Amino acid sequence: MSAVQEAVSEAPVIEDAIPKKAMALGPMASLVILALLLITPLFVKNFIIFQMTMWLIYAIAVLALNILTGASGQFSLGQSAFYALGAYTSAILMEHGNINYVLTLPVAGIICFAAGFLFGLPALRLSGIYLALATFALATAMPQLLKLGVFEHWTGGVQGLVVTKPDAPEILASLGLKVSQDMWLYYFTLFVSIMIYVFSVNLLKSRSGRAMMAIRDNEIAASAMGVDVSLYKTLAFGVSAGITGVAGGLGAIAVQFVAPDGYTIQLAIALFLGMVVGGVGWLPGSLAGSAFIVFVPNIAEGISKGLSGAVFGVILIIIIFVVPHGARQLAYGAQSLIGKLRRN
Repeated sequence: MSAVQEAVSEAPVIEDAIPKKAMALGPMASLVILALLLITPLFVKNFIIFQMTMWLIYAIAVLALNILTGASGQFSLGQSAFYALGAYTSAILMEHGNINYVLTLPVAGIICFAAGFLFGLPALRLSGIYLALATFALATAMPQLLKLGVFEHWTGGVQGLVVTKPDAPEILASLGLKVSQDMWLYYFTLFVSIMIYVFSVNLLKSRSGRAMMAIRDNEIAASAMGVDVSLYKTLAFGVSAGITGVAGGLGAIAVQFVAPDGYTIQLAIALFLGMVVGGVGWLPGSLAGSAFIVFVPNIAEGISKGLSGAVFGVILIIIIFVVPHGARQLAYGAQSLIGKLRRN
């Protein structure tokens, strides 16, 4: 028997590539989380609302990385480059083109999709740690590229660009609703997050998603079964980069400032860390992973300002040892426990 035949016989069929566990939360859990996300901003201060906005924005970026790594099996340490590209696209369109902030997000997504797709073409020859190193190089080079004098008129060079924070729509004021800038931006980000989450779940359940997961499980078997490996690998890169670009655009609007040093390799590592903590390949875990990279550093600094990095590292090591599969492991364990209690 040939090597291809052996691979095909051992590999799962594409239709069975979807994990037995659902890639999305159940209806009840989804409604509870949505209710909490809708109600919480009404009872907290603007700073907490800002932190929750950044939490959702990073959740979008972590989800995008999950599509690339969890669904298609391609490792990337270069998501910060696409995040920066999306952020600068929105900032430039808003400040130089006077374009409404809502319209800048799809433009940022399209530009980043094209950049990711084009980057994915030469990356087809790479896999594993070599692909990770190539994307690492991209993340390292991006801040330097943004500082080039050729782009300084548009990017602001080292000093960056200040972005005007959008006000809430006037129709809300006419209805007697007093909504602050931070609260409006939070609910707007929440709406975008829900749309992207629904799109991502449907993508992974579609034929294209099953093809990506078949490539992840066994590339040779997927190719033997007629899957266009090159197309779906580059498509995964493009989709992941496009979603990351939207997150970057939202981040620029929320922070009101973009600068090259805000998009270093540390951001790429943080997003990768968020994916691991949330559970690789489990989309709902993006919320847990982004919560870790947004809130845990503050907790570590509260414990010890001088040793905040060490405290953060200790917390991370404990999580990796206790729950190596991240939030997904906790969710599945809780689901199994509830099922046993119901049967008893």
